[in-house]
Amino acid sequence: MQRFSSPEEALRQVFGYDAFRGFQREVVETLVRGEDALVLMPTGGGKSLCYQIPALLRDGVAVVVSPLIALMQDQVDALEELGVAAAYLNSSLPPEEASLVRSRLRKGEIDLLYVAPERLMTPSMQELLDELRISLFAIDEAHCVSVWGHDFRPEYGQLSILRERFPEVPRIALTATADQKTREEIVERLLLNPKSFVASFDRPNIFYRIVDKKSRSDAKDKLARFIAEDHPGECGVVYCLARQTCEDVCDFLVEKGVHALFYHAGLPAQERAERLATFQREDDVVMVATIAFGMGIDKPNVRFVAHLDMPKSIEGYFQETGRAGRDGLPSDAWMAYGLSDVINQRRFIEASEAEDLHKQLATQKLDAMLGLAEACDCRRVRLLAYFGEKSEPCGKCDNCVDPPELWDATTAAKKLISCIWRMQQHSRTSFGAAHVIDVLRGRSTEKMREHGHDRLSTWGIGKDLEDMQWRVVLRQLVARHVIWIDAERHNVLRLGELANAVLRDEMRIEVRRRLIQNPKAMASADAHERREKRDELLSQLSPVSRQIFEGLRKWRLETAKALGKPPYVLFWDKQLAEIARRKPVDLEELLMIPGVGRQKIERYADEILEIVESEL
Repeated sequence: MQRFSSPEEALRQVFGYDAFRGFQREVVETLVRGEDALVLMPTGGGKSLCYQIPALLRDGVAVVVSPLIALMQDQVDALEELGVAAAYLNSSLPPEEASLVRSRLRKGEIDLLYVAPERLMTPSMQELLDELRISLFAIDEAHCVSVWGHDFRPEYGQLSILRERFPEVPRIALTATADQKTREEIVERLLLNPKSFVASFDRPNIFYRIVDKKSRSDAKDKLARFIAEDHPGECGVVYCLARQTCEDVCDFLVEKGVHALFYHAGLPAQERAERLATFQREDDVVMVATIAFGMGIDKPNVRFVAHLDMPKSIEGYFQETGRAGRDGLPSDAWMAYGLSDVINQRRFIEASEAEDLHKQLATQKLDAMLGLAEACDCRRVRLLAYFGEKSEPCGKCDNCVDPPELWDATTAAKKLISCIWRMQQHSRTSFGAAHVIDVLRGRSTEKMREHGHDRLSTWGIGKDLEDMQWRVVLRQLVARHVIWIDAERHNVLRLGELANAVLRDEMRIEVRRRLIQNPKAMASADAHERREKRDELLSQLSPVSRQIFEGLRKWRLETAKALGKPPYVLFWDKQLAEIARRKPVDLEELLMIPGVGRQKIERYADEILEIVESEL
C-alpha cells in the first residue's frame, strides 16, 4: 500500500486540496508523532482529514470508532472513491464479507477500519486487534463518552480500555460540540496528555431563526409555509420530540406536496435503513425524525434543519442544526417555540430517574436553551458564547436581520405575578398557566366559579392582552427565573425569588412588540436574498456551463445508482459546478479541480470530459 512522504502530498494526491485549513496540519503532525489529540470542530469543518491523513502516513491500520452504521458506510464509500483502502465491521455485513475484511486486515491491506464501540469491545475483536499493527485510534462523536453531555452512550465509556491495552498507539477524539465539562471527561476517559485543538464553533452559512408557536397545529402551518417559501423541492430535516408527532407531521407535509418521510427508533431496522438510503440518494427528501436520526446525517446538501420542539440543550441544538449546509452554501436553522416546550422539557427532567445532580445539570442546560429561544439580541453571539467563544452580531439571524422592537411588559408581568400570588393565598394551592390566564382575561368558567377566583381583585385585569400574548410574557418570566413551572405538581406556576424584584421595579421585563401586536407568523425578511445566495453557485455559470453542470448531475445520479452509492459520495455539486465553469479539455486540467483526488479523477475522467465536450 502506498505511503506518502508528507501530509501535503497525501492531501493533494488523495483528497485534491492544495492546503490544509485551520489547525488541520498541526493535528496531523501530532498524530504522526504518536501523540494524543482532542479536536473540537463544527460539522463540515474537516474533522475526518485530521485522522485520515495520518492513517496514510503511519504504518498499520487506523481504527475509527463510529457510532452509526450508516455513517460508516458513507465514510468507506467516499474513501474507496478516492482510492483509499477502507472497510468496516458491523452487524450489516454478511459473515462471508466480514471474514474477508478480517483476512485483508491480517494481510495489511486496509488503511482505515470503521467499527462501532460495541463491536470494538467484543473479545473476538480485541483478539483481532492484538494480531494487527495499529497506526492510531480515532474516536468520532467523542462527546458520547460524557455522562454530562447531551448524548451520553454507556458503550463509549468502555473505550478507556484502548488507553490501557494499547498505550503506545496514538488516539484522537473528535466532536462537533462539547462544553468544558464534557471536554474534561473526554480527556479523562480516552486520552493521555493530549494536545487540544478547538476551532471556531461558528457556521457562518447557517441562518438562525426562531418563530413563536401557539399550538402544534400552528407550528405545522408555519413549517409548511417556511418550506414552501424558502426551500421548495430541497432536502431538509425536521426534528420532533415524539414518534407519533413525526408521523403526524410527515402526513401533513405530504398532503402539502412535500416529499417527506418519517424516521424514529420504533420502525423496524430494515425500514429505517431503507428510509435513510432514500434520504441519502435523493435531493428533495424532507425527513421528519426524532433525534434517533442525529449523527447518521452526513449529507452535504441538507438545506435546512427545523425543530418543531425545543431541544433540551444548546449542545443538542448545535449538533442537529449543524447537519445543514455542510457544503458551505447558505442554509437555515428554523425552530418553532412556545410555552408548551418549556413545560414538556421540565416534565421530562423531573420524571427522569437520574440523580439530583444530573437533574440540576439538565435544568441548567435547558435554561441556556430557553435563553437562546427568548433572546432579543444576536442568536449567533449567544450560541457561540455558550461554548466560550466571543463574537460580534452576525447579521445572519432573525434578530439581526429584523431587529425586534421591544415592548416594556413590566406592568403586565406585575399583573401576572400578583394574580398567581392572590390565587395561591385564596385557594392555598397553585394552578397551571391556562387557568391563571383565564383569571387575568376575566373568563367565567366552571373551574373559576368552583374556586371563587372570579371574586379576586385580579380577575379580568388582563383583558387588554390575548391568551397568546400572556403566554409570551409568561415565557419571558420563566426564562428570567421570576416564575417557575413545578413539573412534579402537574405543571403549576410558582413564584420565584425574583418575583419581588419585578414588583419593586428592580427588574424590567421586555418582550418582542411583534408578538404582542401581531401574533401571525413572522415572514422571512430576506428569504429571497438568501435563496439568491444559495443559487449563486449556478448563477455564476454561463448558459453553456449550466448545461454542462446539468449533464454532469444526470451522469452522477445514474453512476451512483449503478454503484449503489449516494451521489454526493462521487462528487459534490460545488465540484461539478467548478468543472462546468472551467470546462477542462484533458486530464491535467481536471486535476486542477479542488477537492477531487487523482484516483477519482482518473477513474471518471473519460466520462466527464466527454460530457464537457458534447455540450461545447
